[in-house]
Amino acid sequence: GFVVDGAPFVIPMVYGRVEDRLMLHGSVATRLARTLDAGAPVCVTVTHLDGLVVAKSQFHHSANYRSIVILGNARRLADQEAESALEAIVDHALPGRSLEARPTNRVELRQTMVLAVPIDEASVKMRTGAPIDDEEDQSLEVWSGVLPLRTVVGEPQPDEFTPPDGSLPPSVTAVLQRLAGW
Repeated sequence: GFVVDGAPFVIPMVYGRVEDRLMLHGSVATRLARTLDAGAPVCVTVTHLDGLVVAKSQFHHSANYRSIVILGNARRLADQEAESALEAIVDHALPGRSLEARPTNRVELRQTMVLAVPIDEASVKMRTGAPIDDEEDQSLEVWSGVLPLRTVVGEPQPDEFTPPDGSLPPSVTAVLQRLAGW
């Protein structure tokens, strides 16, 4: 999240981590890149939803989750540092993929702003467990509990340019094994 002319903006994006820095990227023409490159503070949030907490009363419905909020100022990266950050972003989304895909070329690197946000100031918040219903509601004949949620991977869908043999690269196979039990 960032603010431009008093208006807040939140942009969903992929990211990577290198040591104590969060790596972000985007087109040099975007409002996000221009604003953060100019030194504006940024707030990065990541949330993983673990389950829906279903209570006996509407008031106590909630979610089980893990989240982090990172506050800071981004620094623009260049040259090898930017290339390494882009590899970290790709590998964070799909471990090992940077070794399989073509590296970023000079033209792409000029069109991409790569930013590092130091993880100096962060807040972690989480919720786990069952609903916390009021004592007078506990005897209500209404189902309550937790509906666990998980990320699953579907059947890979090759694009029209994938080689005819259709063999999956190790990075994709590893994700399938981890998330889909293949």
